[in-house]
Amino acid sequence: MIGLHYVEPLFRPPSEARSLILQVTNGCSWNQCTFCEMYTQPQKRFRVKTQEDIDLELAEIAAEGIPARRIFLADGDAMTLSIRRLRGILESIHRHLPDVHRIASYCLPRNLNNKTVEDLAELEAMKLNLFYVGCESGDDLVLDRVSKGETFVSSLEALEKIKAAGARSSVMILNGMGGKRYSHQHAVNSARLMSEAQPEYLSTLVVSFPQGMDRYQAGFNGEFEPLDQAGLFQEMYWLLESLGLERTIFRSDHASNYLVLKGTLGRDKQRLLDTVRAAMERPGTVPLRQEWQRGL
Repeated sequence: MIGLHYVEPLFRPPSEARSLILQVTNGCSWNQCTFCEMYTQPQKRFRVKTQEDIDLELAEIAAEGIPARRIFLADGDAMTLSIRRLRGILESIHRHLPDVHRIASYCLPRNLNNKTVEDLAELEAMKLNLFYVGCESGDDLVLDRVSKGETFVSSLEALEKIKAAGARSSVMILNGMGGKRYSHQHAVNSARLMSEAQPEYLSTLVVSFPQGMDRYQAGFNGEFEPLDQAGLFQEMYWLLESLGLERTIFRSDHASNYLVLKGTLGRDKQRLLDTVRAAMERPGTVPLRQEWQRGL
């Protein structure tokens, strides 16, 4: 798109497909998670785009008359920016694109360590009101094995801070992240984290290794055994069974999943459990994605 200058590859959540993607940072400031290969290329080394460049891009978009009501701040770590920098970006967005009503961003829990509830409320008032938080797991052992740099407590504190500011969170949990040995505790503790946080949205993806498992295995001292399809379904059952959610929109429809699940928890909990049980116990009665249909 004319006016927008990207360092590719560029990533965004599936639900931001119709949003204007504004790249305000490149890469990820942490970039140590062994399950993530999104920002490993040399050109994706973390850096911050200048306010001047952002202003120029927004001015060009406005001059072209491109309508924009939703904006996603890329790359993986826009919320690492200070409140001052974020305020400047949001002011520029509203100055050039006054019809924007929703702005979203990925958010690592650590991004909020130095941001108060009042800071986040200020951003929410400026329409930055949806944060995609990659918790990945609620189990401290699994989080340590994959070098996430977060814990159950740090993730919960971040999610509670977002909610207290009046903003919304969309949380991602990785199915299969603990392998066979830690599958049950990964599922149960992830459910415990979600039940305490009560996010507005929850989605699950299946951990995948397109470039091999060597890096991932190193964190598990070679004991990681990936889950097969049956194991993934069992883990999903444990997760759903343990969730105590009240009004959370749940999606397990990312291309990495074999079994597509959609509903609102807890209203649809039993229906979703029945679907997973059918996939486990009565193969062929529930539609599944074939291997060639799956991907990142």
